[in-house]
Amino acid sequence: MRVFITGATGFIGSAVVEELIGAGHQVIGLARSDAGAKQLTAAGAGVQRGSLEDLDSLKRGAAESEGVIHLAFHHDFTDFAASCAKDRAAIETLGGVLAGSNRPLVVSSGVLGLAQGRPGTEEDVPAHAFPRKSEETGLSFASKGVRASVIRLSPSVHGDGDHGFVPQLINDARARGFASYIGDGKNRWPAVHRLDAARLYRLALEKGTAGGRYHGVAEEGVPIRDIAEIIGKRLCVPAVSKSAEEVVGALGLIGQVLAMDAPSSSKLTQERLGWRPTQPGLIADLERGTYFDAK
Repeated sequence: MRVFITGATGFIGSAVVEELIGAGHQVIGLARSDAGAKQLTAAGAGVQRGSLEDLDSLKRGAAESEGVIHLAFHHDFTDFAASCAKDRAAIETLGGVLAGSNRPLVVSSGVLGLAQGRPGTEEDVPAHAFPRKSEETGLSFASKGVRASVIRLSPSVHGDGDHGFVPQLINDARARGFASYIGDGKNRWPAVHRLDAARLYRLALEKGTAGGRYHGVAEEGVPIRDIAEIIGKRLCVPAVSKSAEEVVGALGLIGQVLAMDAPSSSKLTQERLGWRPTQPGLIADLERGTYFDAK
């Protein structure tokens, strides 16, 4: 299959490119810069120059493909509404090109906030109040002749090169001299290794159904205290319980996420796509130490 990928040079996207090429697919990646284009060429992928804001470049990439994976997102939390609007416009553009073709469109979302008091499942729908509408927008094309599906990723997609929530917690612990958790620290984050996530994207592209919701969850819930304690151990600082107000005040959006108890299941995903995570878990990945290499 000839596959167009946005976010192809990113932490997850680069693993998806490698996974697809290894499975015999031809990949065309969106590249904003010469460095991104060089990275894609070195990986054995083709290059479509452009950006999320350049909707014509998205149209060209989708029109010349047999399937699309949308991974790009501007994580600008100073103007999250604008980032969400750009994402929605990009998905509408990609889906519009694919309408009526039955070609696959795989978009990306997250598992946070799906359920209260129990693990979130693939049958749950996101809260309407959440400003990011990737899932809603992408799946709307399932009724328009597109094999549209969504992968909901864990808040921790971990592995070498991670620059997400966990590295930010490590940086905060370095700066303040302690690793924070809230209350008893029993609230949980789902987690998945980037290589397991990449394989899930390939399976969704190849086997996903129109309207399918799939969970990139290898570990249903890693206790936040366990994460804080391994960070403290590796940095030789204490892991300290704080109130939710203190953590949110110090960390902002990251603190809000840290305060959530959001276990999620991937049971239905594994049954429907035959996906089996095989990579190390989050704590084992942190134990390896590469997260704590000098920057």
